[in-house]
Amino acid sequence: MEFKKAERQFDKDKLGRYFSALSNEANLHGKEGAWLLFGVANDKTIISTSISDKQLNEYKREISNHTSPTLNFIKAERISTEKGNVIMLQIPAAPKGQPVSWKGHYYGRDGESLGALNSEEYDRIRNQIISTDWSAQIIKEASINDLFLDAISKAREQFTEKNPKLIESINSWDDITFLNKAKVCINGQITNTAILLLGNPESEHYINPAVSKISWILKDRDNIEKDYAHFTCPLLLEVEGVFAKIRNLKYRYLQSGTLFPDEVDQFEPYIIREAINNCISHQDYSLGGKINVVEREDGILTFVNSGSFIPGSVEKVIEADAPETEYRNPFLANAMVNLNMIDTIGSGIRKMFVIQKNKYFPLPEYDFSNTKVQVQIIGKVLDENYAKKLALNSDLSLPDIILLDKVAKHKNLTDSEIKYLRSKKLIEGRRPNFYVSSTIAEVTGKKAVYIKQRGFKDDHYKKMILEFIEKYGKASKNDIDNLLLEILPSVLNEKKKANKVRNIIYAMSKKDITIINQGTRKNPEWIKV
Repeated sequence: MEFKKAERQFDKDKLGRYFSALSNEANLHGKEGAWLLFGVANDKTIISTSISDKQLNEYKREISNHTSPTLNFIKAERISTEKGNVIMLQIPAAPKGQPVSWKGHYYGRDGESLGALNSEEYDRIRNQIISTDWSAQIIKEASINDLFLDAISKAREQFTEKNPKLIESINSWDDITFLNKAKVCINGQITNTAILLLGNPESEHYINPAVSKISWILKDRDNIEKDYAHFTCPLLLEVEGVFAKIRNLKYRYLQSGTLFPDEVDQFEPYIIREAINNCISHQDYSLGGKINVVEREDGILTFVNSGSFIPGSVEKVIEADAPETEYRNPFLANAMVNLNMIDTIGSGIRKMFVIQKNKYFPLPEYDFSNTKVQVQIIGKVLDENYAKKLALNSDLSLPDIILLDKVAKHKNLTDSEIKYLRSKKLIEGRRPNFYVSSTIAEVTGKKAVYIKQRGFKDDHYKKMILEFIEKYGKASKNDIDNLLLEILPSVLNEKKKANKVRNIIYAMSKKDITIINQGTRKNPEWIKV
């Protein structure tokens, strides 16, 4: 628990350092979280704080943008007391095995002092995963009779495909020898991994309270459930069952020509299998959750597994493009590599991004909130082919396209991302209504879309109003709304468009003095001066 006066504001960078330190300290002490209190002095005297909800939202945005893994306050409570207001910010404990950093640095506390997380504490958190590999645990009560023979046969087939030079040896191995060699079993003993990948369906009870389950759920465009199916062990075989449930329809491009294929699969088979197998290998089975694959009829697939995202950020994985040094379930991951379900070259996620880019579809979108890893794959072009056109620009790197994808999806950008995109003249507009710059729009042949997003100068709208009044003698509020609302920037919502029109009228009547109201305030009739 940390007390801060914070009477009117609190430095964002300092807040981030305290968030990192308190989160790491909560983990080290086995607590669910920590508290940071504004409006209270170190001696616990209430000073009162006037920090607004708007400021709190800015703090939350900064925390979300600069922590790794991405975390935020569990809750922010404003408490009124006789001596003034106190704001209580609840900070989650660092996930098991993942110290929390702020802008790339790990912080801790030494008594009341804030400083770097020392190496011993850092190692203690990181080793929480390494020292407890659930997937390697042996089930003494189980035997090879609890494994599914068809699954063992399929495992041999895939192991041979992975190791063609060993085909003669593989054929001579009995099942126990093969399972030891494939590192699914340990010295002939059945592991949690063996039950997950190769177990009979009725053998799932051996891994209780963990579950070996994947649920496929079909929803309509309104997110209402229409169908479902559940799959349990052996997951080596059931992955294909889940894959077969997904209705991989053809997507037909609206525009044809040499640059565009006539039609493609909505979802690349590689992406579906990679996403499912990633869920299996990275699931935190100690949480007792199942894997969910949610398919929506409007062309969206969502894959969800329990547990935090160990690398911290997707950007880090894409930039490294190399195998991870640590896994939540190293024994399981290694077995899946040996059975040709996944590989360790570290390019899986990056390849998913490249496939989506090459099809001109939105990039995969990850969400790490609520101790889950969720990835959403969209099997269609959005925003009138804009993302597709951007992807065709050969000067743009994958990190550039990832940022522009955020712009197209109207996601929040960090200050550094905005600065970078502006330096390359890739975006225009003001926070939060950014849009891709006119330079890119001209390259992609989308000048009309650009104008819709950017709109015109205010003088253009004023001239239109004056021309309307000249032709018809006067203009009511409805007349002006009908004239302007449709052509205002498309990045503005309806409320902001209405405010824009009011500001233009105010400027013309109070500053420019080019029109006056001869009607009432409720029913104005504007005429030229």
